[in-house]
Amino acid sequence: MLKVEGISKTFFAGTVNEKTALKNVSLEMKPGDFITVIGGNGAGKSTLLNAVAGVFKVDSGKIYIDDVDVTQMAEHKRAAYIGRVFQDPMMGTASGMMVEENLAIAARRGKTLSLRWGFRDDESVEFKEKLAKLNLGLEDRMKSRMVTLSGGQRQAITLLMATLRRPKLLLLDEHTAALDPKTAEKVLDLTKKIVEENALTTLMVTHNMRDALRFGNRLLMLNDGEILLDIHGEEKAKMTVHDLLEAFEKSGGEDVSDRMLLS
Repeated sequence: MLKVEGISKTFFAGTVNEKTALKNVSLEMKPGDFITVIGGNGAGKSTLLNAVAGVFKVDSGKIYIDDVDVTQMAEHKRAAYIGRVFQDPMMGTASGMMVEENLAIAARRGKTLSLRWGFRDDESVEFKEKLAKLNLGLEDRMKSRMVTLSGGQRQAITLLMATLRRPKLLLLDEHTAALDPKTAEKVLDLTKKIVEENALTTLMVTHNMRDALRFGNRLLMLNDGEILLDIHGEEKAKMTVHDLLEAFEKSGGEDVSDRMLLS
């Protein structure tokens, strides 16, 4: 499904600010895999997602999505394969537009757009039904501007937008980090429900060790731009935060941040 072959990325090469963010990273995901990615600040988590999404070109290596080589493909063209939810609830939606207008845009992801605007009655019905499943009362706020919604409501809609037309790959970049704990838990529950119902291949970055262990069938821990741990199956299911810390230390990882431990 997703195949990453030996990608590397250095920012500001040749300057005093040079930073090697990814070092020969390889990763293969099977259809339906739900991988959580964890690591300290600067470990390379978001850089990995940005590389896959096409935010920048990698220095070396190859990236394939559904057996298509997307290494040189522009970000907007990769959008036909990828759904993404960002950490900031303000990203991923048009704040001045109505909820139903944002959903209409998402419904046309990867398609050639024309100057004609609008959406069909059957789309309106579909949007309302999908919003109702979120259990947030948003089906009655389809005419509301996105800017009037709370961060949790907005993030739930962004998640729906990212999965409205089943993507080949769903990227979640610390998508609950900016929310309060209660709202974050609701969005995580919605995430789990949507991923399972649609059998989505998902790569989720989190700073929270407990969430990394609770969700998905596989866990990656990055450190200094490299994959230090790759845990899956029964080993992951039985692992505790203490076990994860021990495995990290035995693999030569640097100190884990308080943010990862205390969240």
